[in-house]
Amino acid sequence: MGCHHICTLMTLRFMASALHHTWTCSCHCANAVADWMRSNRLQLNSDKTEFMWCATVRRQHSLPTVGPLIRLSNVTPSSAVRDLGVYIDSGLTMQSHVRQTVSRCFAVLRQLRTVRRQVPTSVFQSHIVALVLSRLDYCKGVLFGLPANLVQRLQSVQNAATRLIFRIRRSEHITPALISLHWLRIPERIILSFKLAVITYRFIHGTSPSYLYSHVSPAFPT
Repeated sequence: MGCHHICTLMTLRFMASALHHTWTCSCHCANAVADWMRSNRLQLNSDKTEFMWCATVRRQHSLPTVGPLIRLSNVTPSSAVRDLGVYIDSGLTMQSHVRQTVSRCFAVLRQLRTVRRQVPTSVFQSHIVALVLSRLDYCKGVLFGLPANLVQRLQSVQNAATRLIFRIRRSEHITPALISLHWLRIPERIILSFKLAVITYRFIHGTSPSYLYSHVSPAFPT
């Protein structure tokens, strides 16, 4: 016997005036998915089913406090959901993602601190890159345009990792150490993201996915 896990993501975009219609439509769509799964001998895991309203802070108070009704079970709206390892909050501020990333990175750094004296610097640096920087770089394209206060929280992780590698005190400057490691700071890692550069290049030369053309327009200097 085999056990298969299928993750389905459903998104609906609507105007504020069509709130009731969208809520009804989301109920019908969710139940249609549940019925299809049942007809194919699959079971919808209601415990892992999440629903979230995305709106500005000013609009949040006007949204319903209940989620869609799926097979006689109400799904309570969540303030943040996880999709492919990225935490998305209802205000699309990425605060939840930054908070989770910073918390997990510092937890790893605390564990690595216990073995710092037992391994060479080059080996320890490789551990930092694999276990800490990989978390900072994961899906960094969605962090473009992040507020300065959230960028600084991510930068504090990189600074702490650099100080741990070279055993630098907090009173000492961190920039020379970052340069010696050939590490870009967090703002540059986000803005100069290789993935964003490739997507932009393909869009300019007409080889990007077709769905991007309706959302991106080239800007030419005057």
